[in-house]
Amino acid sequence: MNTEPKRRVAMTLLAHPDDAEILCAGTLIRLADAGWQVHIATVANGDCGTATLGRTEIAAIRHQEGISAAAKIGATYHCLEEPDVHVAFDKLTISKTIDLLRRVAPTLLFTHPRHDYMLDHEQTHLLARAAAFSYAMPNASKLPLIDGSAIPWVYYCDPVEGRDPYTGERVTPSTCIDVTDQLDRKVEMLGCHASQRDWLRAHHGMDEYIDAMKRYCAERGQQIGAAYAEAFVQHRGHPFPTNDLLTEMFRK
Repeated sequence: MNTEPKRRVAMTLLAHPDDAEILCAGTLIRLADAGWQVHIATVANGDCGTATLGRTEIAAIRHQEGISAAAKIGATYHCLEEPDVHVAFDKLTISKTIDLLRRVAPTLLFTHPRHDYMLDHEQTHLLARAAAFSYAMPNASKLPLIDGSAIPWVYYCDPVEGRDPYTGERVTPSTCIDVTDQLDRKVEMLGCHASQRDWLRAHHGMDEYIDAMKRYCAERGQQIGAAYAEAFVQHRGHPFPTNDLLTEMFRK
């Protein structure tokens, strides 16, 4: 049974600018095209994503890149302005995260999985879980509650390369969304993060920023008979919504 909510606000809470574009932008495009309001949020400001610039300069560049990418689909970009490699599940950052969700009141939230290749991602996972559970509690924040605030549907994006970094095993998704028709726009969004192509070439010794994204989506697409797909694991713990909203909306 389709139980799509009346309040249709989708949000990502991911670690860094460009994470959403790599991991779930195709699905965000489908949501935006279906009339959902979309918010793309990052915890960190990307101030270590360079081999040549200072922290303040690269953070400003990456903030504008995040705004530009979000604007491609009419979305709003937010950043909690934590420094790279210092994202922490602590009282202050939990409060900042809850306040952000309080202002957005998402009914659908995307974040990182519990296990991922770097700790900024894993700490963001904890922040997202804490805020998703608590943001609608009246006393959780001093900010006013938006009508319709409630525990959202939560989906965990693939870890980098779709593998658990502790076991090396492929993650089995609960949900795969066909993004074949959205891939060109996903590429446009990722292309807005021009600073990272240069950074990754210098730091990782590769020049395949967009090609790598396409390859991951193609691998997930094969699993559902599509050219390209994005994969997720839905959080189904008490008291979160347990019906697979994304599959109900976008089943082909």
